[in-house]
Amino acid sequence: MSAATKQANFLLPEDLLEELKIVASKRQQSKVVADALRKELKRLRLEKVLNTSFGAWKNNDHPEFKEGTDAYVRRLRKSTRLSRPR
Repeated sequence: MSAATKQANFLLPEDLLEELKIVASKRQQSKVVADALRKELKRLRLEKVLNTSFGAWKNNDHPEFKEGTDAYVRRLRKSTRLSRPR
């Protein structure tokens, strides 16, 4: 099932519009533009989240990572089978 669509008018640089007409058929042009717009909006949202959350991580709040994440993960994965009581 496809989502509802609405027509929108945008101004595009002439060279970009010409390239779109060359690489995509008339039936595909709206899909190509919508996909590109979706991808760019996702990138912009991610960039905004990264910028607003920068500095939220404090090393003092996570002493388990003092030796680095590799050492932490290694400790988590280390088998306790040999040290368990029988």
